[in-house]
Amino acid sequence: MSAVVDALFGGSSTTPVDCTKPIADIPPDYCRLYITAAPYCPGLDWTVLAAIGKIETDHGRLQAPGVTEGENHAGAAGPMQFLAPTFNGVIAAHQIPPGGATPPSRYNPHDAVHAAAFLLCDEGVRRGDLRAAIFAYNHADWYVDMVLDQAARYAEAAAISVGNGDCNAIQAPNPVTLTAINYACGMRGLPYVWGGNGPDGGHTGFDCSGLTKAAYAAAGVNLPRTAQTQFDAGPRVPTGQPLLPGDLVFYGTPDNIHHVGLYIGAGLMINAPTFGQPVQIDNHRYNGDDYAGATRPATSTATMVSAQN
Repeated sequence: MSAVVDALFGGSSTTPVDCTKPIADIPPDYCRLYITAAPYCPGLDWTVLAAIGKIETDHGRLQAPGVTEGENHAGAAGPMQFLAPTFNGVIAAHQIPPGGATPPSRYNPHDAVHAAAFLLCDEGVRRGDLRAAIFAYNHADWYVDMVLDQAARYAEAAAISVGNGDCNAIQAPNPVTLTAINYACGMRGLPYVWGGNGPDGGHTGFDCSGLTKAAYAAAGVNLPRTAQTQFDAGPRVPTGQPLLPGDLVFYGTPDNIHHVGLYIGAGLMINAPTFGQPVQIDNHRYNGDDYAGATRPATSTATMVSAQN
């Protein structure tokens, strides 16, 4: 199983997504349908449903035969492009929850999205084979790859929307970054110590890279010790791409990095700033800064998680 496929088995019921906020190009009503339908197939992430909805009909917005009425050349219809025999087989085997048409219709977005969740479950998700499930939806490897790529894009967009910068209600794109942020949040108030590795390293406090190294070590990720070597280790976040909670943000020049912080969303980072200032939350950008870029030590963004501290 590929890393992308593995990441998309996250259990959508634990995914904190606010559909009132823009998530890429997904209409809010379809966002809610994907979120509420996915748990009917344990292990199916809502982003897979969203990806299929995007590829098939642009979430019902495609102006083409067989979207709101009639059928396309292959006999498919509705926002999730069901063949009539396939849709009828799904609703014969599964009870579509209330909220759609009576009887269920493949043209009704509620019914179509829930039927897609049941179909994916029957065709592979239940036995842990997401690729097989998507392949059953459209028998082409290129289609499977396209769905997985689109699902990963939606997962990243959702991750961007959950970065709230709040240590008391941490939101992060995956369990690794959640653990790292939670650790760093717990170190707030400790003093800045040059070369400090924190309580776990026998020191009373941290320097900047000591804090980020310890935070990721708590999540099982081994980072180099200094800000420069952490920057060099990457992987780099491409210039212009939005930051995600858990990204490391660096200052200086590429060959002379002098500071690093841990991004927690909402334009904020946790860092050990300098002598006389404790571990604290600061803006990651400010007038006159020499921001050099960011890295993403934990690259999976497909399953958003949260914690209440």
